[in-house]
Amino acid sequence: MKLTSRSEYALLALIYLARNGGDNLIPVQTIAAAQGIPPKFLEQILLILKRAKFLRSLRGQAGGYALARPANQIHLAEVIRLFDGALAPTESVSVYFYESTPIEKEQKLISVFKDIRDYIADKLENTTLADVSE
Repeated sequence: MKLTSRSEYALLALIYLARNGGDNLIPVQTIAAAQGIPPKFLEQILLILKRAKFLRSLRGQAGGYALARPANQIHLAEVIRLFDGALAPTESVSVYFYESTPIEKEQKLISVFKDIRDYIADKLENTTLADVSE
């Protein structure tokens, strides 16, 4: 698993909203400036998060974004999968995004990658925004 800049920026934006938002709407420009994210790129990311029901938004002068559900109900694994797909180091050991790969013929190697997958998935599925934003 390798995080893309989209998933990294998504996590940074969500953490900022968890720390500062509550029920208050925060403008894109404020989030972008605080987290060092290009505003146009952040707008695209926030729209994806909104469509996936992680965020709610309002347009206009008093508009912005806020978390759509409590930070303790948003797991890091959900966000990373939304942007980057599988958490597994190779598709042949992925639970949700399985595809055959050449290394499948080496079962001991597959076993190592499954252990890595299990550790990563367990850690990310049991870590919430609240855990990393306090």
